[in-house]
Amino acid sequence: MRNYSGDMPLTFITEKFLLHGETAQRLYRDYAASQPILDFHSHLSPAQIACDRRFNNLFEIALEGDHYKWRAMRANGIPERYCTGDASAQEKFLAWARTVPYTIRNPLYHWTHLELKRYFEIDELLDERSAQAIWEQANSMLLRADLSARGILKKFNVQVLCTSDDPCDSLEHHAKLSHSDCGFRVFPTFRPDKALRAADPDGFSPWIKRLEAAGQINISDFAAFLRALESRHTFFHEHGCRLSDHGLDRCYAKPCSEERAASIFARARSGAAANAEEHEAFASFMMLFFGRLDAARDWTKQLHLGALRDVNTRCRRGLGPDTGFDSIGDWPQAGELNRYLDLLEREKALPKMIIYNSNPADNYAFASAAGNFQNSQAAGKIQFGSAWWFLDQKDGIERQLHALSATGLLARFVGMVTDSRSFMSFPRHEYFRRILCNLLGGEMEKGELPGDEKLIGSIIQDICFRNARSYLGLEMIMTPSISRPPAR
Repeated sequence: MRNYSGDMPLTFITEKFLLHGETAQRLYRDYAASQPILDFHSHLSPAQIACDRRFNNLFEIALEGDHYKWRAMRANGIPERYCTGDASAQEKFLAWARTVPYTIRNPLYHWTHLELKRYFEIDELLDERSAQAIWEQANSMLLRADLSARGILKKFNVQVLCTSDDPCDSLEHHAKLSHSDCGFRVFPTFRPDKALRAADPDGFSPWIKRLEAAGQINISDFAAFLRALESRHTFFHEHGCRLSDHGLDRCYAKPCSEERAASIFARARSGAAANAEEHEAFASFMMLFFGRLDAARDWTKQLHLGALRDVNTRCRRGLGPDTGFDSIGDWPQAGELNRYLDLLEREKALPKMIIYNSNPADNYAFASAAGNFQNSQAAGKIQFGSAWWFLDQKDGIERQLHALSATGLLARFVGMVTDSRSFMSFPRHEYFRRILCNLLGGEMEKGELPGDEKLIGSIIQDICFRNARSYLGLEMIMTPSISRPPAR
């Protein structure tokens, strides 16, 4: 294809993309590029993987549900009907194409063209003039088997994918996948955020009804509530789950007795919302409870901290949550994070943990907190997680790597995740790997690291895949014939 913005083919995404020296290029080519993907935190739909969804057009695979792109389109003055509204799929894609040239220096510009290249072999800048030809070429290629949901995971050498799942989920799609010979494994992640919401009885009580149905337990009091959650934790473990995840504004570590938590729970069930102080006490009790469950089963807990969500009230009411109206939060993090880790450590109930921050000002606070609670249970037991959300771009990734390297052991880092709802996101692993290789290769050429490419290359391979495989304890369940849950 030709570039409709000019007369020359696109030379933007080349073998040297983000690699600014020969050493970085060799490190990427010889050590990083061929590594499999272990994507241990994503929001992909297990149902779509189980049914091997086929995508009818470029909108469905590239734009559907993507609030990153919606934010950019709104910033470009595009009407909402082309983002979340009733415009046709093609109209929405053309509106996105008009926006892309204005995303220069936004990570969306890199991601968009990397995706077009890797999925559709399109070597061309996307803009209003090229959009129709790109739309037609991509749509014709979506008929291929390697661009179905399962085909994409195989195409990008994804060996393991972990989804994010509510404790009430039946995991029926995970069970189906565990009995299929699809060439990769898909595991659930236990995400019990709704169990903390005593301040929202209108949402809390209906969710507890779902929990009752899922666990077939009558939740008549707080003790039954805890039993139901522990039962679902066991159920998830039987289906291969080895990770939990929590999305919180900050950690909660306020002392709270079980009696007080039970009182707050009972009042919420009766329709009385917990006030701010009660919410903090209840959440603190529950987070310690979940920490103990994870430690007992040798799971890895993930903490995603600091996002300020759904701040545009009018748009949240009209469009719903998770539609692109979120910000970086600025809560004090270090004190409560360290207190939470310490409370579990005192009980010898601190699980392996990955902590992610959304505010770059917290990089060194999080990285140094991880160093306070390391021990021989696992190398890098407490991990400073990969750059997350607004930080998942070149500058943010480099800053996370600098803070981790300066305060801990980069060589033990478990690496990148997509944290995405889009099947178009797997090139973000390539993006991260190129940035990592460029950072280390540049320091080798400056004499700041030894010129031993085998040494540095082995560390790169560990970060790309091997560390996560070992750390998460997935070796024994990555083979489909091992530890399958019973057929249902």
